Amino acid sequence: VLVSIQHFAQGHLNVKIMMAGSTLRKVKSRSWKKQRHFRLLEDGLTIWYKSRWAGRGHSTFSVTELEAVREGHQSEVLLSIAEEFPANLCFTLVFHGRQGNVDLVAESPEEAQAWIQGVRKLIHKAQTMDEKERLDQWVWDWFQKADKNKDGKMNFKEVRKLLKMMNVDMNEEHALHLFTMADKSDTGSLEIEEFVHFYKILTQRDEVWKVFQDYSGDGEKLMLEELENFLRIEQQEGEQSAQHAKELIDRYEPSETAKKQSAMSLDGFQMYLCSQEGSIFKPEHRHLYQDMSQPLSHYFISSSHNTYLLEDQLRGHSSLEAYIQALKRGCRCVEVDSWDGNDGEPIVYHGHTLTSKILFRDIISTLKEYAFKTSDFPVILSLENHCGVEQQTVMAQHLRQILGDTLLTTLLDGQIPQQLPSPQELKGKILLKAKKIGGLEDCNDETLTDEVSDDEEMANGEAESPTAEDPPAGCLKENGKSKLSRELSDLVVYCKSLHFHGFEHARLHAKCYEMSSFSESKAKRLTKEAGTDFIRYNTRQLSRIYPSGLRTDSSNYNPQDMWNVGCQIVALNFQTAGLEMDLNDGLFRQNNCCGYVLKPDFLRDGDTQFSPDKPEGRQGYRPLRLSIQVISGQQLPKVNQKEGSIVDPLVRVEIYGVPQDQAKEETSHINNNGFNPVWNETLNFIIHTPELALVRFVVEDYDKASRNDFIGQFTLPFMCIQAGYRHIHLLSKDGTAIPPSSLFVNVSISEFT
Repeated sequence: VLVSIQHFAQGHLNVKIMMAGSTLRKVKSRSWKKQRHFRLLEDGLTIWYKSRWAGRGHSTFSVTELEAVREGHQSEVLLSIAEEFPANLCFTLVFHGRQGNVDLVAESPEEAQAWIQGVRKLIHKAQTMDEKERLDQWVWDWFQKADKNKDGKMNFKEVRKLLKMMNVDMNEEHALHLFTMADKSDTGSLEIEEFVHFYKILTQRDEVWKVFQDYSGDGEKLMLEELENFLRIEQQEGEQSAQHAKELIDRYEPSETAKKQSAMSLDGFQMYLCSQEGSIFKPEHRHLYQDMSQPLSHYFISSSHNTYLLEDQLRGHSSLEAYIQALKRGCRCVEVDSWDGNDGEPIVYHGHTLTSKILFRDIISTLKEYAFKTSDFPVILSLENHCGVEQQTVMAQHLRQILGDTLLTTLLDGQIPQQLPSPQELKGKILLKAKKIGGLEDCNDETLTDEVSDDEEMANGEAESPTAEDPPAGCLKENGKSKLSRELSDLVVYCKSLHFHGFEHARLHAKCYEMSSFSESKAKRLTKEAGTDFIRYNTRQLSRIYPSGLRTDSSNYNPQDMWNVGCQIVALNFQTAGLEMDLNDGLFRQNNCCGYVLKPDFLRDGDTQFSPDKPEGRQGYRPLRLSIQVISGQQLPKVNQKEGSIVDPLVRVEIYGVPQDQAKEETSHINNNGFNPVWNETLNFIIHTPELALVRFVVEDYDKASRNDFIGQFTLPFMCIQAGYRHIHLLSKDGTAIPPSSLFVNVSISEFT
């Protein structure tokens, strides 16, 4: 016990040091290193910093925006100044989503440790807060923001300002009425307890109260049986309702009195509805719930294109952080474009462009460290090789030395496979996808030549990299073929890159470990001309799709068309936020975000008759009706930071799936209310192929003069939707959470007859 108390006090000590403040050096590059004064504010969540000399300007960020603290020289920037500052002074704050890291250097090792341990403690605290603490924290944050003169009280003028900040447009009388109700001490200002009461009155949810009233006999509480009825009838939970009702009261009911009576108050009911269990996403689908023992070709695999870029394809910054971010998002197929470097060391960049260059071996070290932090399932390293034989051999040495046993270099059981191994069998392994001399069958040494540049080439006049059709520098050509290094070739086992010669040729001659890459336009064409053939091909072999070479801005194509025909490795620019990445995040949000999702059975059957254009033609065709009543929104973020501007929100529901399922419906917009808009509008859809459909909820700020502004979104597979009264917790454009912003909906799913 003593040890843990000391440990706790030590934890507090670090937090005290942070509150007192420290001068830390913020480092952006070898030449940009500036001192900044950092401190933790009283709320224990906000980190504030400013340059010592500047007058008023300062910046803040919240601990909730942080994902981790890295200790020592754990970023490219800190590695570049390692000579100047020892590792025990250095640390890196890593943010969620695509926000850049902050690299810092402390003045002493002790101070560095205080910040590293202190911030880690606070991150842990922030992540383990329950719904109630989170709400209290949120209220306290608002109180701090609005208490302009910092006297710990809030007068009516400050409250009016606060309402504007909170996206509420309320007439003076009503605001004053609420203010007076909360001002129990009659002092003309609210202290923190009174403010909490004010906030409660403000956030009272009539629409939740109405649902509560429908099931509550006395209008005060839901008895166990009443809650069971609600779960059975509205939430469609069937048999498990009785057991679940007990658990929910235990978990969410704040009042001990109610708990003793096995009852739930309105507060508890609202807390349950706002929790993960009350969310639209089926909790059992968040975990690893799929069979992971089928061949690799039976899964959709989360895949990144030009993984080394953080920005666009022409001038962008190549970075190891880009690999870390993609792997963190659950990506399981990363790409490396390698070129001959000057000093015998292969480099990675987007060839013949101004993107910066990184060493191949540094990427492999990063891969070794981060490959399996988010998921244990295999990572495919897709190599687009432009190196001459010598540096190809250097790459092979790096792969063997750095990755060691993690790199798969031999057949799993020594047998030539008839089908690909499973994600389960390949756990913790990295697979190289590249050219190979000959096949797994013939381990002969007679030929050292092969067509070299990857097959991402001129199949339809569209190169993946600007000159993928040129032979790599330093490759000697003999009779039109260029040389491959035997050492590199030998590392390719289950992912041999090959030029595609048509479905018929593949059916007769192809091996399961041979795979081709298709540009988005070629894949689209094949989908249209021979959708069912493509699906059958994809039951046995992997196919990789990549964005058109014309997308120099790193924009993305819609992955749904490719998933519809069972393509597994649909590579997207992970660095580019937007609809396409929302769909990718949405599909892979299930199954523990492990980066592998089992394809529906009709995309795994080699004799399938399924065609995305004729969904009614398949066995087991059962269309469903999806009806979504969009009830209300809660505390939507401000889009425009201008003082006094308040959003006019509307909700759009978009369906992505087979062509017949693509649809969009939207509500009308509500003027000037981002705080608690109520729509009460129902949107209806028919879903022909539920197993392939994704549903995207988008909230926008209506603007009649120009394009609507994006407020937030959430995307999930149709098969992961829970029916009933549900909250949808919105995400930012970047895919990170923006609590407590949500939508409240009532979903019903029924057979379409």
